[in-house]
Amino acid sequence: MPSPGHPHPLLGRKIECETLDALLTAARAGHGQSLVLRGEPGIGKTALLDYVRDQASDYQLARATGVESERELPYAGLHQLCAPFLTRLPHLPAPQRDALGTAFGLSAGDPPDRFLVGLAVLTLLAEVADKNPLLCLVDDAQWLDRVSAQALAFVARRLLAERIALVLAVRDASGERELTGLPELIVRGLSDPEAQALLDSRLKVPLDGRVRDRMVAEARGNPLALLELPSTRVDGFTQPGALPLAGRIEQSFIRQLEPLPADTRQLLLTAAAEPLGDATLLWRAAGLLGLGADPAAAAEATGLIEFGARIRFRHPLVRSAVYRSASARERQQVHRTLAEVTDPAVDPDRRAWHRAQATTVPDEDVAADLERSASRAQARGGLVAAAEFLEQAAVHTPDPACRAQRELAAARAKRDAGALDAALRLLAAAEAGPPDPMRTAEVEHLRGHIAFDQRRVREAAPLLLSAARRLCPLDADQARQTHLEALSAAIWAARDAGPEITDAAQAARAAPPARTTPRAVDLVLDALATRLTEGHAAAAPVMTRALDAVRALDVGAEDIGRLPWLLGNRAAGMIATELWDFDTRRALAARQVELARATGALVQLQFALNFLADTELLAGELVAAEALIEEDRLIAEVTGTPPVGYAAPLLAALRGREAQAVELITTSAREATARGQGRVLVFADYASAILHNGLGRHDAARDAANRVFSQDILVYRGLVTAELAEAASRTGDDELLAAAVARMSSYAEAAPTDWALGLEARLRALQSDGDEADGLHRQSIERLGRTGVRVELARGHLLFGEWLRREGHRVDGRDHLRTAHEAFEAMGLEAFAERARRELLATGETARKRTIEAAEELTAQEFQIARLARDGLSNPEIGTRLFISPRTVEWHLRKIFTKLGISSRRQLRDTALTTAS
Repeated sequence: MPSPGHPHPLLGRKIECETLDALLTAARAGHGQSLVLRGEPGIGKTALLDYVRDQASDYQLARATGVESERELPYAGLHQLCAPFLTRLPHLPAPQRDALGTAFGLSAGDPPDRFLVGLAVLTLLAEVADKNPLLCLVDDAQWLDRVSAQALAFVARRLLAERIALVLAVRDASGERELTGLPELIVRGLSDPEAQALLDSRLKVPLDGRVRDRMVAEARGNPLALLELPSTRVDGFTQPGALPLAGRIEQSFIRQLEPLPADTRQLLLTAAAEPLGDATLLWRAAGLLGLGADPAAAAEATGLIEFGARIRFRHPLVRSAVYRSASARERQQVHRTLAEVTDPAVDPDRRAWHRAQATTVPDEDVAADLERSASRAQARGGLVAAAEFLEQAAVHTPDPACRAQRELAAARAKRDAGALDAALRLLAAAEAGPPDPMRTAEVEHLRGHIAFDQRRVREAAPLLLSAARRLCPLDADQARQTHLEALSAAIWAARDAGPEITDAAQAARAAPPARTTPRAVDLVLDALATRLTEGHAAAAPVMTRALDAVRALDVGAEDIGRLPWLLGNRAAGMIATELWDFDTRRALAARQVELARATGALVQLQFALNFLADTELLAGELVAAEALIEEDRLIAEVTGTPPVGYAAPLLAALRGREAQAVELITTSAREATARGQGRVLVFADYASAILHNGLGRHDAARDAANRVFSQDILVYRGLVTAELAEAASRTGDDELLAAAVARMSSYAEAAPTDWALGLEARLRALQSDGDEADGLHRQSIERLGRTGVRVELARGHLLFGEWLRREGHRVDGRDHLRTAHEAFEAMGLEAFAERARRELLATGETARKRTIEAAEELTAQEFQIARLARDGLSNPEIGTRLFISPRTVEWHLRKIFTKLGISSRRQLRDTALTTAS
């Protein structure tokens, strides 16, 4: 409503309009902007969207509206927004083009990576905005399907150098989480004087001042209430507070509907039930219902709806009022008609959904149709939609046993999508079905998975072990798989090699025997159980066979439920580290991340990201690890589950930032204790040992390392051995040093890889003198140089250089100390770099202490972009790697060139790249 004499056309919205004007100005100048308008129904969010549209006459426009009944259709909202631009799809890089085409059902293919879909949308919109700026408006975003909301949030967080303005309107307290953290503007009610002015403009007859005051007070500044309520409440006798405000506004719309002819109301109901606003579909349905042209004219005359190429209601609450005011029978008739006019070949999922809404009694044909829709949704990466279709299929299933089975399937899909509480609710329903030993075991099995996903690890292990025992007489293969999961959960729950692990290992060894030709899972189970009951040396041959089988495994999307327990740092990943096979560990970690991404299994992706981050840290790729850790945190925001986060303290420890590392280590240990995650306490001690060795506080490093070393803990007893040996040698603890050397020698004998043999030679050098120590240090460096474990290689040079200096060989020592210092600087290991610098100074060489100069002011993201550009990747290729648009890559490169004092990619090859992060 215009405010007389005010420059802004919306009454009481000066700040909001100025904010939107600034957003448009910034986007015109090439600084992409996003904004979430948040407020209660009727507060004026739609009016603000219309305002920004009117101010953007020089912009291209894309608009979408979330519809409650469409929340279960994957990528439906995103398709609304992108549909006008799909002719540009062929211009996208092939991986993005294929992902978006598959998501929209335009082409067949594997389930798309959800993050790749988001990147494809960003690239598509950036391509559209290349010549003229683009305004994207999304109303009722709380009703977008989840994957569309996630993709738009992904785009919103990465608008930087694009001429794109993205504005989303969302209801307050709607429960959506996908848009959390984006720039927000809370749209509040009008002030009392503004509300009175708006109300007076609406009144057609004089109104008693007391009645007007009460209406203003009840409306609480809500513009839609002030505009709509007076038409039906001029007497002032309606019971105040009888309905929530949104309900009262809906009631005002309903009163406007009541005088309309029955045919007009039915046409409005049909439009409300057809969320696409597809005019062709609406008129087909109207014809089938026997409605002519007159109802449309009468409906449009009310001002509640506009008919055109797309059908648009005046306000989302009008649609809601129309739909809610109809009887159940009327709604069912409309949905039945819409199902009949929806082409099953073109849009089978929408047809199935309409059929479900039209059905009042269980119907197996409808249920089967929904089940097929679930399969199609899952193939497009829509796990949330698949779960909703399966849940609806269960509701419409007449047979109790089949219904319980579909509830179980829906629970699995909910769990894979990260909706853990909803999965538990469905499990309770499935459990209430007719008695079935197999289903009972599967319910308990899934409860164990969910307990693990929710970080209730101490509860997960007994649940999984009980499920494994139930499955033994029913399905030997599944029983062995579940025994592996129970054993892995026990390992994660325990801080030491106590009875929890022993009991699970012994139960695994007593499980039904493997097939004649054992599967990879059988070999991994036997390997872990043998390792935990008979020790490393006895298990090494079995672990080797298991790892060979896993490397040869051909896995696909259907395996996502079992892969975290097989590929990752819960089973085969642990075996790869126990065998000191870094390349296989890295390949398994990357494979697990790739598959979890492709299937959209977000909770499983969190664990996979941490495993890969932990592995990248061993390789000295701290910037890559940081990006993976940040992704874990972002997914936690989206799903509501805590970050896995165990790699974050290790990253801080390697960087040597004491305050940050100590805080992260302390926090993770405290949270792990509360959740029963004993293994995270082991990570905390391991990180503490690294931190204190880097800082030169070897007594603290020795104590932290010994807490891990004193127990037969898989993976980390081995990894911490080198930390313990270094700390013990510096503190004069010969007994602990000897124990560490003996342990490392036994590892190297059982698994003679360059990684193991290189560390063994180093530890033996710490125990030796003279030529023997010199030869062992050189042997260690040579072997570690053949591996990807760059941190250990640099530390080998540091220890050798320190030893040479102490032995009086200052010149030789300088070479190794300089090599160590440069490597630590390049990797970002600040404390170790400072330790090497001090040693260099002691040899008489001036070593520059790290300062923030032009070449070192690169942010972590700029560092990644510079490195990829130096390696020859194009802007689109870099964008695909880092989930940003090519234009944003170009913008970053301009900043990088300025900081480095260069003007071309070619010059990057001769520039030493470091990061200040």
